[in-house]
Amino acid sequence: MDMCSGKVLKKMLLFTLPLMCSSILQLLFNAVDIVVVGRFAGDESLAAVGSNTAIINLLTNLFVGLSVGANVTSAICYGAKKWTDLKKTVHTAMLLSIYSGLLLTAVGVIGARQILIKMQTPPEILDLASLYLRIYFLGMTPMMIYNFGSAILRSVGDTRRPLVYLLVSGAVNAVLNLFFVIVLRMDVAGVALATVISETISAVLIVRCMMTESEDSGIRLNIRELRIDRDKFIRILRIGLPAGFQGLIFSASNVVIQSSVNLFGKTVVAGSSASSNIEGFVYMAMNSFYQATLSFTSQNIGAGKIERVGRILRSGQLCVIATGVVLGGGAALFGRVLLGIYTTSPAVIEAGMQRLVIIGCTYALCGIMDVLVGSLRGMGYSVMPMIVSLVGVCGIRLVWLFAVFWSEGMTIFGVNLYQSLAQFRTPESIYITYPVSWIITIAAHIVCYIIVKRKMEKRFAALRTCR
Repeated sequence: MDMCSGKVLKKMLLFTLPLMCSSILQLLFNAVDIVVVGRFAGDESLAAVGSNTAIINLLTNLFVGLSVGANVTSAICYGAKKWTDLKKTVHTAMLLSIYSGLLLTAVGVIGARQILIKMQTPPEILDLASLYLRIYFLGMTPMMIYNFGSAILRSVGDTRRPLVYLLVSGAVNAVLNLFFVIVLRMDVAGVALATVISETISAVLIVRCMMTESEDSGIRLNIRELRIDRDKFIRILRIGLPAGFQGLIFSASNVVIQSSVNLFGKTVVAGSSASSNIEGFVYMAMNSFYQATLSFTSQNIGAGKIERVGRILRSGQLCVIATGVVLGGGAALFGRVLLGIYTTSPAVIEAGMQRLVIIGCTYALCGIMDVLVGSLRGMGYSVMPMIVSLVGVCGIRLVWLFAVFWSEGMTIFGVNLYQSLAQFRTPESIYITYPVSWIITIAAHIVCYIIVKRKMEKRFAALRTCR
């Protein structure tokens, strides 16, 4: 897709719809795990699988962030028609994905149990959660290969083929889940193994796709040419590391949130896990517009068309607000029905609704925030939105949670902080930190966008004058 000409909104929708379906299908891997164990293995298994979500994101987001760097670097090369640079970027990124996956596997398999203990995971689900996490991380290398490969395809406007590959692997995942859990009675080990196998299939398909590309496409993969190009590696890290570090800290704050939720017992953990999974579908739908804004902005910056950046941002915001309001509000409205897919326990459903109503009704705010970040990163600014997001989102949440749940024995001006905030020691007080932090961070990102846009316009104007 040529992202540098024509109507932005129409092309963004054509680009985003397959990407949205791909993102939702990828999330279905974990959703099917939760549904199958919740229905056929019980609430303890449901809580065991769900309690791993935060730690999985914590360990993977740094390296998934590097794929954002690969996306931006590839898109700029493609927009500028620098085919040799694009080829070097592709081979650097794919080798980096292999190294990332191997490192994650080592960390996840070796440290699973100790990490979960540090997270205050309830003792009755600790063994099941540890088993699930260890097997899940055996599939990190194919997961990273797929993420980096699909990021490169997105950078040149291709979101259709990653969708097809996920349809295939997603179907395999669903069938294997049912077979391993219902027929072989493997419990959480079965759903983890099914995810590993399906991720491997998607990785094989994406590698095959890239290896059969035409030479003049710029993204053809040749195994013999896999090597780290220093210049491209640095460029990927310059964009990707701040994005990954932001995701890492976001996930760290979610680990603290999960640890706080764990204090309320397995019923609240199971309800929060099911609700979080439903929210994930809304988030992935909105996040596709972040990815679209990122790719469109990068290609246009590479082509020198700074005047289209504002239109790209407005189109992204229009789409993400509509998506967040419709899907987030719908999730809250039909919450009990949706939670009933995951569990038959009335107590777990009520616990899930406590979270779903608060977050679902305000989720469009998260989308607005992310699209602003996508525009800034597409213009090559990754550190600034990282700092703003970490302070505005993570800082607010962590300060509040520390004050309410972890400040026992601390006094300020002679007042015992822990005792004075006892009335807020509820699950709802945890969930309300999400919309509050989104609003504050959006305001800061708007200021950053105005500053960066003006700076970029002056730079491009100076370049045109020199020519």
